[in-house]
Amino acid sequence: MATASLLSRSPDPAHNGAMLVAPTAAFDLHAVAQRLLDQGYRLLAALPLLVLSLLVILLAWWVGGWIARRRLFETRAHTNPFLRELVATTVHWGVLLIGVLIALEIMNATALVGAVVGTAGIMGVALGFAFKNILENYLAGILMSLKQPFAPKDNVQINGHEGVVVSLNARSTVLMTLDGNHVRLPNAMVFSSVIVNYTRNPRRRFEVAIGVGVDEDLVQVQRIGVAEMQRMAGVLAEPPARAWILSLGDSNVVLGFYGWVDQRAHDFLQVRSEAIRRIKAELDAAEVDMPEPIYRVQLDQAPSIPTTPSPPQPSDDEALDTRATSDINQQIAADHVSQSGNLLDSNAPRE
Repeated sequence: MATASLLSRSPDPAHNGAMLVAPTAAFDLHAVAQRLLDQGYRLLAALPLLVLSLLVILLAWWVGGWIARRRLFETRAHTNPFLRELVATTVHWGVLLIGVLIALEIMNATALVGAVVGTAGIMGVALGFAFKNILENYLAGILMSLKQPFAPKDNVQINGHEGVVVSLNARSTVLMTLDGNHVRLPNAMVFSSVIVNYTRNPRRRFEVAIGVGVDEDLVQVQRIGVAEMQRMAGVLAEPPARAWILSLGDSNVVLGFYGWVDQRAHDFLQVRSEAIRRIKAELDAAEVDMPEPIYRVQLDQAPSIPTTPSPPQPSDDEALDTRATSDINQQIAADHVSQSGNLLDSNAPRE
């Protein structure tokens, strides 16, 4: 035992100036060594329990993985790979948490559970604020994978973005526009937006607005347009084609011609384009006045305008092909990157 002491001398007035000796604090290494030795003995005594606790945690990890791989969860969520993975992960970590609690009980360290739960709660709040957008998109992806609001290759319009659905992943929904461009929309925005699905109902109505002169027989014009649409291959007979008077302008009357298209067999835009061409051709043949806007132009000297021959107009026998095309579908099929991890299922029930 090593002991160090310092002595200080000071006069004492009560004893006629005699000097007193005051001992200072002593540092004893024996007490420190004895405490370390006691802690070592306790650790050796608890070593079997520590090994048993670690074995319990490893067993819980193995049992959780074994349960998560069972066919029960694959049967319940076979139509949704994302849901299957989520359930398997939740079960795996849940069993592991039970094993950790049992291990703490064996070690008589259950007091640590409160501290761990409190720390986890504080960290959860902090991470929630830091990764708010990521968590929102993730949760929205989970809900949409359960509800399946649209199917792959559906033509939809979401928040002003129109395109064909390519895939749905954990964070975003991927669309391919009709121009062939990729659009990634955050799942949180998709989940809270108005979704217009043009593919859910294969029948879709198109509109053709044409202005005719105010002196024309409007009923006859309606009959001409409706009869021409009824002769088209891409326009359905049921519901029938119809025509209405939309508005009265300054120099014309605007009529709307409406027809229905089966998008599974015919392309919507092609049918509408062909309907415009054929209705106009029939109205021209019937000598229906379709006035143009009138503008007053004042010229100081009229230039000479060369005459150019008008381009040939296609006859009825040269009608355009309005059958449905697969241009976008071919590009989507070739897009392997966007479809990896797709959470949409063509056979899942729709919302």
